[in-house]
Amino acid sequence: MTVEELRKNDMMSHLLDALDGGKDIGHYGRLVFAMVARHFLSEDELISYLQQDSDFSEAEARSLYKQVQGKDYNPPRRERVLEWQQHQEFPICPNPDDPDTCNVYKDLQFPEHVYEHISEYYEHKSDR
Repeated sequence: MTVEELRKNDMMSHLLDALDGGKDIGHYGRLVFAMVARHFLSEDELISYLQQDSDFSEAEARSLYKQVQGKDYNPPRRERVLEWQQHQEFPICPNPDDPDTCNVYKDLQFPEHVYEHISEYYEHKSDR
C-alpha cells in the first residue's frame, strides 16, 4: 500500500497536502489521518507524515499511532468526520456540501477485517 492509494480519496489527499505544507491539521485531522492511513502506510511513514504537522512532535505522533493501532480503530464514516470537524479550525473535509466527499469507504480498499468488524458492529447493534 502506498501514499498514491491514499490520494484516491479527496479528503486524504487534502490532509496529505496540508501535512506536506507543514500545516496544523488539528487533533481530529490527525486522528482521522491515522485511522485511515495506518491501513496504507508503514508505522514509520505514518509517523513521519504526522510530524510534518506544525504542532505535533515525534513522541505525540508515536503515541497517536500506538493508540489507534492498539484499539484497532476503524476508519471513520463521513458523518463522524463532519461531526469532529465542528470541534476544530482546520477543515478535515475539503467540500462538506458534496455528499461523496470524505467517504473513505467509497474510494479506498481496506483490508477485509475492517469490513468484517463493521458488519459485526451493525449486527450486534441490530440485536439490541
